[in-house]
Amino acid sequence: MMPSSTQSLSAVGNHPNQADTNGRNEFLAFTLGQEEYGIDILKVQEIRGYEVVTRIANAPEFLKGVINLRGIIVPVVDMRIKFKLGTPTYDQFTVVIILNIGGRIMGMVVDSVSDVITLVPEQIKPAPDLGAAFDSDYLIGLGTVEERMLILVDIDKLMSSAEMGLIEKNAA
Repeated sequence: MMPSSTQSLSAVGNHPNQADTNGRNEFLAFTLGQEEYGIDILKVQEIRGYEVVTRIANAPEFLKGVINLRGIIVPVVDMRIKFKLGTPTYDQFTVVIILNIGGRIMGMVVDSVSDVITLVPEQIKPAPDLGAAFDSDYLIGLGTVEERMLILVDIDKLMSSAEMGLIEKNAA
């Protein structure tokens, strides 16, 4: 997928408004570091190449800043910083996934996007309990397709958490 241009949701994939009658769900696959993640495709509004953001004073480190998206001020979260995956680098593959979460538009920076994966319930395994060292509240589970394994993120829970609630306050 070419990150240099904006892609609307229709360009990402043709998808229904809900899981189909066979219980299949579609996830946008993206990478952070060496891991592959997936989020509900229905939350994705568009995919854009990374652009410099306007910083916000005293914002949490993971909140990179805001961008002007056709007149809408959109907070942008760098998921590599949020998930403590080391110092992020920005290159030609870095993209911003524009999300619509409960009517709020926000962006998340990821290393790259690859494709849309369709999973049936049997392909989604529960998230492992890793104890207090890791907060798995934001995980739906692990999706498996042949040799691939996707960490499925409940983007609603993640972006609506108390910590991420700072986004709305700072961006307002």
